[in-house]
Order: sequence, then structure tokens, then C-alpha cells
Amino acid sequence: MSGEKKTQKELTDEEMKKFIEFVESMKKSMGLPMVPDIKTGVALWVDQRELNVRFVIGVERLKPFFNGLADGKVLATKCKICGEIYFPPQVDCPKCRKSDVEWIELSKEGTLVTYTQINVKPYSFSHYDDYIVGIGKLPEGVNVTAWVRESDPKKLKVGMKIRLEVVKREPEGYYVYEWVPVE
Repeated sequence: MSGEKKTQKELTDEEMKKFIEFVESMKKSMGLPMVPDIKTGVALWVDQRELNVRFVIGVERLKPFFNGLADGKVLATKCKICGEIYFPPQVDCPKCRKSDVEWIELSKEGTLVTYTQINVKPYSFSHYDDYIVGIGKLPEGVNVTAWVRESDPKKLKVGMKIRLEVVKREPEGYYVYEWVPVE
């Protein structure tokens, strides 16, 4: 890989390998997997089992939302009793405590409320280049947090018009929604 820029994931994996080697050397000398915290010097126990987490969450009552994404639509729920609109959608209204909602399609056009560039990513997103996440307000009054399809934050301005689009995120291969600046 000489000359090629390493990804954050590759760098994290290399650092973790060095850390584990250090833990192993401490375990060999002390008989315990303990290391001092770099900042405070406080003893840290390093578990010897690797934890691999994959979430499996029941979404049966929210299936219309995911089916909407597959159809290129972003859906929210609207309480039939009090009229409150929820995004992300929820089928139980916390305002009036009823479970009588209807599914509505959200407008595509919105206004950028705020944004930030993500340079230090969670490990599960570390295979992506730096990206921008923004909050957009839709005419329905809901705020939507999503990735912004723009790599240069200098091209973004709070208050600018943005459009909500459904895309297939790769390499995962599933549908998500993201903001696109309107030229």
C-alpha cells in the first residue's frame, strides 16, 4: 500500500492491533490484561473477548416507511386525533397517547437548518470518505437529519434550498434518504 492513502478503517485496525499487542505484553508480564489510561494513568481492564454486534430490530409496524423508501418516497406518520406529524415515523402518538396514525409522504423541498462535516467516523462508517450531515426543515414542520450530497462544506449555506432524495447506499446496497443542494 505504499504511496496510497490509508482509510480511517485501515488506520484504526492498525492502531487496534498495536494496542492488543501492548495488552498482551502487559498480560504476559503482570498476568492480567490491564493497561494504564494514556491521559489519566488510571488502570483499565481490557476484555479479551471481541464483541461483534449486529442489530436485529422488529419493524413490522413501521414497514410502510421502508416500503416507501423502496418506492422512492420518504414517509412520516400523522396522528389522526391531534394532527401531529412525526419523523422519523412512529405509530404511537406521545402527545395524545393514541395509536391511530396515517402515513403521509413528506415534501421533497426543504431548507437547510444546520450541517457539519464528519471527519472522524464511527468504525462502521470508516470505509466512507469524509461526509456532511445536515438537518433540513420541511414545509410540514418536521426536521430531517440526513447525509448531504456535497463534499465541500463551503458550498453550503444555512437557509439554502435542499431536496430530499431516496438513494441506494453502496456498498451496503439498501435505500436511504439524503439531502441534495438545489442549484
